[in-house]
Amino acid sequence: MDKQQMTDIIVTTKAERGLTWEKMGEDLGMSPVWLASACLGMNGAPPEKAMAITEYLGLDQDVAKALEAFPTKVWDQTLPTDPLIYRFYEIAGVYGTTLKEVIQEKFGDGIMSAIDFTMEVDKQEDPKGDRVVVTMNGKFLPYKHW
Repeated sequence: MDKQQMTDIIVTTKAERGLTWEKMGEDLGMSPVWLASACLGMNGAPPEKAMAITEYLGLDQDVAKALEAFPTKVWDQTLPTDPLIYRFYEIAGVYGTTLKEVIQEKFGDGIMSAIDFTMEVDKQEDPKGDRVVVTMNGKFLPYKHW
């Protein structure tokens, strides 16, 4: 079973059971953002997490093995067309150099890890329209000089 087949099975089962990533994450003791990413094939799950996810959803060992497999992170298109995903692309385009400048002023020459990393998505209620709060937390990795 490949990652796409695994994703199709998980997403279908999730929908059939009326589950949300938030509920699944809460029940499994996992970050809903990480859980969704693993179930959508963009991260590999350690064996114990893969087993917990598949047992929770009542899925077989083939799905667990696919969850454990190392992902190949490939996007189908250069410029995303989904409006929500495109906005993140736009944010990186508009604010990318600003973030780079501010981060490097505070930390020095280096990058934020996307491996030693967590992300949370929260809802902030606002009378003018609810707000999306995305918190990214990555370890700073200084460039080595030799």
